[in-house]
Amino acid sequence: MTWVILTGRPGDLGQVATPHKIITTRDYLAHPALFRGQRPKIINLATSYAYQSRGYYASLLAGARGHRVIPSVETMIDLSERKLYENALPELEQALNACRERVGGGFPRTVSIFFGLGPSKGWDRFARLLFDWFRAPALEVVIDDGAWARIRKIGFLPLSRMDREAKSRFVAALDAHTRREWRDARQRTPARYTFATLIDPQEELPPSSVASLKHWARIAAKMGVEVEPITRKDLPRLANYDALFIRETTAISNHTYRFARRAAQEGMPVIDDPLSMIRCTNKVYLNELMAGNGVPVPPTVMISGPADLAPAAEALGFPLVLKIPDSAFSRGVRKAADMAELKALASRWLADSDLLLAQKFLPTAFDWRIGVLDGRPLFAVQYLMAGKHWQIVNHDRRGRPEEGGFRAFTLADAPAEVVDVAVRAARCIGDGLYGVDLKETADGICVIEVNDNPNLDHGVEDAGEKDEVWRRLTRWFVERLER
Repeated sequence: MTWVILTGRPGDLGQVATPHKIITTRDYLAHPALFRGQRPKIINLATSYAYQSRGYYASLLAGARGHRVIPSVETMIDLSERKLYENALPELEQALNACRERVGGGFPRTVSIFFGLGPSKGWDRFARLLFDWFRAPALEVVIDDGAWARIRKIGFLPLSRMDREAKSRFVAALDAHTRREWRDARQRTPARYTFATLIDPQEELPPSSVASLKHWARIAAKMGVEVEPITRKDLPRLANYDALFIRETTAISNHTYRFARRAAQEGMPVIDDPLSMIRCTNKVYLNELMAGNGVPVPPTVMISGPADLAPAAEALGFPLVLKIPDSAFSRGVRKAADMAELKALASRWLADSDLLLAQKFLPTAFDWRIGVLDGRPLFAVQYLMAGKHWQIVNHDRRGRPEEGGFRAFTLADAPAEVVDVAVRAARCIGDGLYGVDLKETADGICVIEVNDNPNLDHGVEDAGEKDEVWRRLTRWFVERLER
């Protein structure tokens, strides 16, 4: 593992004992051939990260040179204005106030956080979360204390503004950060790359079983890649890996999004990437995106309040399908047989969501699922409806989910029009891995949804194309690492 530390001026760090190379941002910018053929991890300690400053350009060009760097230009932009990081403040303030007793009951006006470490252990929870949100070596948080402490500002803290005590603490945090990851890297088994696979061993309906991921690991090993499972507690060491494959059910509101965001900040290839998660997890957005790009979808009516129910019923007829915008595995999707059921269901769901989707009910014996990777079809399978149910998963049967069966196809045997529509839909989202659900009806083919976290199980989704599915997945990551 090659670490490179960029400073604004020679001697900014003082006499620091480190096995890593220390150079100035000026030298890094002036010598593009430095570290050619390597993928160093760069810590940018420039005096300023302002737009078009040397610090800004150092991180910008690090990305162009294939070097991993913190802070990234995205983080620099995020922290340039309060309005750009306001979405992080509720969660950060919750963690901050949870630390009150452990830090002594009151907060100072400012606190400095170095590599996710605060001035004492009482700050640990808040400091780690701040580093999760904003991957930066040194941050300064301005706090308005009170019964509920508020964060007034988050900004970078340059070395030039640190007093002797702060600089000493910073150097210790820098050493701990680089030493931990440097040592971990030496202990790995020989492989060109190591991919992290995020799993929850307790998840009831995971997108990939542990056995399936072990199957992938055997195939990837033949391609010079090590696959290692990690869990949500491993976020602090995510940067030890070269790529991330998320195999938990994703949600913007849980740790899977933080993992995706952290991987993107580190410059790691990641499935699912944060933007795909944002786009795919919201059915309102998906419906608008598909319709706007000429991808066929079921007749749909947006519902924002009770006044929209009657027009929806008139336009779609009964039964119709009502959906919560953010849902997965058939949860938050219900069929309303009449106006009474529609009103009861909508009134309950509108208490938690400002918008709902009503769609025409299209009865079929199965849904097509076309896997698409990098804008090309990956697999084709039919998911059969659960027994005596209208969905592929019945969550109301005997208190546990019940799934229907499946039929796998080679891509050559799947209907060309189904595959074509699926690819068009996935390309609207990005170049990652997507599972496009489609219905084949007498009136034509339509896209039900695009999933950012599709099932990929050995013996099911790969039954048609066999191990080529896993080889293509591995190549997707490797190609991005070697660009």
